[in-house]
Amino acid sequence: MLLGEYKHNLDPKGRVAVPAKFREKFETGAIVTRGLDHCLFIFGKSEWEVLAQKIVSLPLAQAGSRAFARLMLSGATDVALDIQGRILIPDSLRNYAHLKKQVVVTGMYTRVELWDVDAWEAYKTKTESAADEIAEKLGELGI
Repeated sequence: MLLGEYKHNLDPKGRVAVPAKFREKFETGAIVTRGLDHCLFIFGKSEWEVLAQKIVSLPLAQAGSRAFARLMLSGATDVALDIQGRILIPDSLRNYAHLKKQVVVTGMYTRVELWDVDAWEAYKTKTESAADEIAEKLGELGI
């Protein structure tokens, strides 16, 4: 279970430390890809395989399905933890998420999200101010 919010720095080579409590999940490697809201998603290998199978099963004839598959699959890359528990974020993904020096690593139960610290703070502020409306919509879904 991946939970929590941590601030870390990208080093000059584009590496970021994975929080110690998340490392076990990524011992056999991980997949980093473009996420939604201009963050990055980091999946363990098994979670990635489940998601990738669902994505490739989407209807090819639907433009939205093709666009989502391209977003998630074309940017995906294998990463491995180094001896210090860091992963290297490729330039293309750092550019997509506008990652600078300080980043936020958030545990989202089955995945990790990697955010530029300013983008994360703006997103949190916006979401927190709409919490009641969001909760009402989720109530309509039975949550």
